[in-house]
Amino acid sequence: MSKSALKPVAVFDQFARINQIPRPSKREEKMIDYLKEWGESRGLDTIVDETGNVIIRKPATKGMENCKTVILQSHMDMVCDKLVDVEFNFDTDAIKTYVDGEWLTAEGTTLGADDGIGCAIELAILASDDIEHGPIECVFTRDEETGLTGAMGMKAGFMTGDYLINLDSEDEGEIFVSCAGGRNTTAKFTFQREKAPVDSFFMRGQLKGLVGGHSGDDINKQRANAIKLLGRFLFQEMQRYEGIRLAQFNSGKMHNAIPRDGSFVIAVPNTVKENVKADWNVYASQVEEEFHVTDTQMVWTMESTEAEPVIEANVAKNFVYALQAVDNGIYAICQDPTLNGMVETSSNIASIETTINEITIVSSQRSNVMSNLDNMCATINACFTLAGAEVKYSDGYPAWRMRADSELQKIVIASYKKLFQKEPVVRGIHAGLECGLFSERYPNLDMVSFGPTLRFVHTPDERLHIPTVQMVWDHLLDVLKNIPVK
Repeated sequence: MSKSALKPVAVFDQFARINQIPRPSKREEKMIDYLKEWGESRGLDTIVDETGNVIIRKPATKGMENCKTVILQSHMDMVCDKLVDVEFNFDTDAIKTYVDGEWLTAEGTTLGADDGIGCAIELAILASDDIEHGPIECVFTRDEETGLTGAMGMKAGFMTGDYLINLDSEDEGEIFVSCAGGRNTTAKFTFQREKAPVDSFFMRGQLKGLVGGHSGDDINKQRANAIKLLGRFLFQEMQRYEGIRLAQFNSGKMHNAIPRDGSFVIAVPNTVKENVKADWNVYASQVEEEFHVTDTQMVWTMESTEAEPVIEANVAKNFVYALQAVDNGIYAICQDPTLNGMVETSSNIASIETTINEITIVSSQRSNVMSNLDNMCATINACFTLAGAEVKYSDGYPAWRMRADSELQKIVIASYKKLFQKEPVVRGIHAGLECGLFSERYPNLDMVSFGPTLRFVHTPDERLHIPTVQMVWDHLLDVLKNIPVK
């Protein structure tokens, strides 16, 4: 399939334009300006709020003026990640896409279909003159990926619609009706540097090539976490040999992604350096066997490196022991049978950064039950506090609870069954959606979320399944055509 054959043309044309615009989280100014100029140039009511969210309103087509107003919503920012050997500046460069069979992907970077394809669908509807619909409000929020600050900063009254369709889901044929709440926990160890013991040999261990993925929607896939694997090796070696000293540990980039790579620098006594190398090779083989289904491209390297000051011994030991002990992955499964065994509560150790005098660990906790979210955060807090770290929480975001009497759900489900002659999957999602925050500000807003199929989001392997874009487009247009009157 060539790019020229991508359908629907109206959507993929908009997506191609969007991917020319740099839009990292928290730095979406170029995208905001683009949307503002785009709406105003077409004579559409266009507003940018003080947070940077954009709303573009389009009147109803003839005969549908009395229908309920539908809000279409997506986020304008994208996760910016690339392969380590790719030269790319997300603040200036355009995403380079290519077609791989039935999939659209990017050259060594994230694709930006999360949620650029949602934005493209909205713009294609706004630009159309042959689609039947009632009043529409297209909303583009900023900074969904790193803090949901657009949705958090949106004031009540910015949106005025009756129904909201969030276009930030990643599995065609699945209609999402609830989402997890979440919070980040940051632990910080402070220390002084000191000289390594005499006769130390410095070694750098590096792991890369893991699949990674979204720390919410992919947590049930049980993929390897680079931080946990590297920490586990260090714990093993500190148990076996006296005198191992830690100088650096760095892994992960984003709070909402499973870390795909990482490295550490250690000083080991000269007398055991060959043992440590042998242990590394054995350990790598064992872990590859553990994850032979999910992570088949692991790359393990250990080599000598230059000497440098090391972290205080007791702080380094506490840090490594905490990494071994801290919860990571699935903590609880939803008990509600209507949610089909969905993950209820989880935690992901997302990133570690070492500076001269600090190690900072960022982790992400999620739950569809807010009391269990508090419990999960407390568990992570207790582990790092006992190890001597200073622990802080982010503000977090609420869960979106399923609405049993939803009119919109009925419309969307009936439309899907009519178009595709099969039942959609109606479920919750373990990722955070902005619907959770909207449900607080707009308690009467009836919401669903659906979208085309994406895979490996938040990684350079991100890909969009092309045929599902047409399916979502057809589905959405049919839903808009069947919105009832007020």
